[in-house]
Amino acid sequence: MTLSGRRARADLLDRRAFLLMAGAAWAASLSPASAAALSRTDAVFASVFRAGDGSYGIATVSEEGEVIDRHALPDRAHGLAHSPVSGCTVAFARRPGTFAMILDAAARNEPVVITASEGRHFFGHGCFSADGRLLYATENDFAANRGMIGVYDRTDGFRRFAEFPTHGIGPHDMTLSPDGRLLVVANGGIETHPDFGRTKLNLDRMEPSLALIETATGRLVERHVMPPHLRQLSTRHVDIDATGRIWFACQYEGPRNARPPVAGVFAPGEDIRFLDLPDEASAALANYVGAIAVHRGQGLVGLASPKGGAVVTVDARTGAFVRLDRLADAAGIAPAQGPGFAVSSYGGSFAGRTSPIAWDQHIVRTRPS
Repeated sequence: MTLSGRRARADLLDRRAFLLMAGAAWAASLSPASAAALSRTDAVFASVFRAGDGSYGIATVSEEGEVIDRHALPDRAHGLAHSPVSGCTVAFARRPGTFAMILDAAARNEPVVITASEGRHFFGHGCFSADGRLLYATENDFAANRGMIGVYDRTDGFRRFAEFPTHGIGPHDMTLSPDGRLLVVANGGIETHPDFGRTKLNLDRMEPSLALIETATGRLVERHVMPPHLRQLSTRHVDIDATGRIWFACQYEGPRNARPPVAGVFAPGEDIRFLDLPDEASAALANYVGAIAVHRGQGLVGLASPKGGAVVTVDARTGAFVRLDRLADAAGIAPAQGPGFAVSSYGGSFAGRTSPIAWDQHIVRTRPS
């Protein structure tokens, strides 16, 4: 057998193993076209979207941008969480929405929809515990103007059985430390209330911060507050690199002609450090990073800006600028199975393929995780 033949056979075996990992029951439920798309891809992603008729949904998507499967959502969603242990994927309602929908596609279970508790709404993000049993969701206790983390038990129908504070206001994104002991929360510092829709009520007195919180107790371990001259720099999204360092991305609520740093990094026990990007890259982000992703295998960090229509890549080891790519309405970003990142847009682009739907802000890679 030739070298190219051996490579082709290895690729075929890898894809067969991938299909088994993806869940034979789920694969069997797909249409012939979707099953073919699944067989051709090396990675699967999930993202929420708005269809041409104005309805909302969540889709699984191949690395080539082909829609494999889709489910209707009750309303617009925002971010997603995925557990590689259980195979569940969750779509959280966009603030101030009160639903989250859980898919267990590999087991072919019907989607489960849960509702936020009385006096709470979701902030569009969450994550699973390391063992996949618990789902953590950022929530708003809007009467008391404090951020909360709702804790849900997957093994009991996603029953909400506990909560603890985020030690800040306006929490947005959240992720789990590699050892599963800490939650890293981006407290955006912006006061909102569902009576006022999506209006930001305290732009003159914001309190953005990054908090490290024990999963077992809810105890605050560390809290990093933005410096006074950057108090309008809302901390929004977080991810963790292969060394355990925490990368964060921000959205600036101050003067448009200012050019503050909008991303940074820190390790537990250390001070935060902001990225020093070239002027062109900084201007391209337009004071607004809508999503961040770490490619641990390649040591890269990607920053997507829908306002700037740009994707900036930096070196996760040094923080050095790597490249600037232009993509109108750049929305979600996630590590690709191959080089670089899979990126989506509000205009329907996903990994370079255009579909007649508008992808929303975030992407999560579901297979392989």
